[in-house]
Amino acid sequence: MTTPPRRAQGRLAIAPSLTPRSLERRGTPAHAWQARIITLFPEAFPGTLGLSLTGKALQEGLWGLEAIDLRPFGLGKHRNVDDTPAGGGAGMVLRADVLGRAIDMAMRGAPEDRTAWPLVYLSPRGRPFTQAKAQAWAGARGITMICGRFEGVDQRVIDHFGIEEISLGDFVLTGGELAAQAMIDATVRLLPDVLGNAASIEEESFSSGLLEHPQYTRPAEWQGLEIPPVLTSGNHGAIARWRQEQSHALTQARRPDLWAAYLAARKGAAD
Repeated sequence: MTTPPRRAQGRLAIAPSLTPRSLERRGTPAHAWQARIITLFPEAFPGTLGLSLTGKALQEGLWGLEAIDLRPFGLGKHRNVDDTPAGGGAGMVLRADVLGRAIDMAMRGAPEDRTAWPLVYLSPRGRPFTQAKAQAWAGARGITMICGRFEGVDQRVIDHFGIEEISLGDFVLTGGELAAQAMIDATVRLLPDVLGNAASIEEESFSSGLLEHPQYTRPAEWQGLEIPPVLTSGNHGAIARWRQEQSHALTQARRPDLWAAYLAARKGAAD
């Protein structure tokens, strides 16, 4: 069987185009963090990942992106990748034999240890994606993600490969591509030298288990609203206390689940 083509990328110059472009590997270092995406729509990548700081880091080879087209692994003249659900029902299901071959190819050269290289299926029935998960993935060597379509994938694939199912939230998308981009963005920004400011990562929402405090900047007065005086006082101790109080208040009001977990963690540490 002829090996289906892979679309890979690193150090890609982003430019507007009305047609999909191939993603060309341009010397991404072997040690750089890698994201491999199995998808029926490789042209969806890099998408927003090619913009701003993640896009700059991609061009500089701080991480690599490889979109693997599932269609060439399909069967027959029309490269079919799906079939009707066993037992009946609406929609179509991605075939185990087709997806299995794509996964085998996508995992070539990856460590067998899934903590070092997670294999993930983006699914609304998976465990919720969190900042802690992004941090764990950032500490790995890379990740392979499967973007589902239709009614999902044959369960035997998940069982055979021990695939981890992760959900972006309690809603359903038409496919996993948008979820993949969101999760990769959250992960890549945690890689060394991508943001260039470690303090900003430490202070943002979820890093301490709490929501981030409000932010302000110039002008000092806008539409009759002023910056809280404590922030312009120059008293760094008072500023730190104000920010912590605001973070506590916001978390209590908006995310009681996070607040309860935060209090439980503090109690456990005290014990």
